[in-house]
Amino acid sequence: MNVPFLDLNAHHAPFRDEFNAAIQDVIERCAFAGGPVVAEFEEEFAAFCHCRYAIGVGSGTEALWLSLLALGIGPGDEVITVPNSFMATAEAITYCGARPVFVDVDERTYTMNPEALIQAITAKTKAVIPVHLFGQTADMKPIQAVANEFGLKIIEDACQAHGAEYLGQRAGSMGDTGCFSFYPGKNLGAFGEAGAVVTNNPELYDKIRVLRDHGQERRYYHSQIGWNCRMDGIQAAVLRIKLRNLEAANERRRAHAAQYHSALCDIGEVATPATAPYARHVFHIYAIRVRERDRIMQHLASRQIGCAVHYPVTIHLQEAYRSLGYTSGAFPVAERCASEFISLPMYPELTPEQVEQVAEGVREALGNDIQRRPI
Repeated sequence: MNVPFLDLNAHHAPFRDEFNAAIQDVIERCAFAGGPVVAEFEEEFAAFCHCRYAIGVGSGTEALWLSLLALGIGPGDEVITVPNSFMATAEAITYCGARPVFVDVDERTYTMNPEALIQAITAKTKAVIPVHLFGQTADMKPIQAVANEFGLKIIEDACQAHGAEYLGQRAGSMGDTGCFSFYPGKNLGAFGEAGAVVTNNPELYDKIRVLRDHGQERRYYHSQIGWNCRMDGIQAAVLRIKLRNLEAANERRRAHAAQYHSALCDIGEVATPATAPYARHVFHIYAIRVRERDRIMQHLASRQIGCAVHYPVTIHLQEAYRSLGYTSGAFPVAERCASEFISLPMYPELTPEQVEQVAEGVREALGNDIQRRPI
């Protein structure tokens, strides 16, 4: 049985008639760049995130970038984040002219270590970007306490955490802004590139809406220098349909995660994802940690089981950020995880039989090929 890492055809199949009708409606309304369909999605997504406002943009990267700009982050400033994220988290900081500063992560949740955050603050620190990695929120209470003490802005990178919760609060609702990606493979994915910013702050809402549309407060009247970051209407139409099914899809992900955990948790050579007591994890990624990763992945591939690595090189060790001066060993937890992660298939349409086959493949690889050492 083939188990792809991601199966978007299976994900989309039940809704094809709805997608076709919604896209036809956008065509007939000529609502292509921004417009009423985007506004409808924004209202619905804000409600989903338990926020007052949502602003549709072209990508999660743009959501982060515009949030930083709207908060006044610029040259000479420092923004603290984590090195075990997708590159976009740091890129957005750099494109504001600010400097990304990294801190290590918690060994079990893989999210920002609040104690490390305190140690990294300087007079130049203006903001912090906790990353809700793999579908689980960072430990926000201590992060908020530090931010309040030092007057820092909080931008939640919730690009992998649609519907995740922290002590009952939705991801994206706890910072000055929350940033989401709707890249096709996300828990809530578009048919191309799209993203959103959510906020409860009306001033930030107004600033970001203007920035995403060339700095226009009204057509052809530009109050500031902005950029073209609008969400397109077809993406909004697709996302409205998917949003109605997101809670059920997240629950199926959680069920798959429980099945994986039951099958793998007794193997000393495997560290399964930990759900923090404060968290409602939505498992965008199901990443186990193992030694001898390459041989395990080769075995899974031989059984037609797709897998991936998120992310093999931490941001601070990327060639693009060599100028920051970080060296190997600077963030040992994040670096160790980067060398051990394997992301197993995780999407709502997986069957219990497929999950069982993946788990069996991992157990076989460890039993037959790998020197048995606890992780």
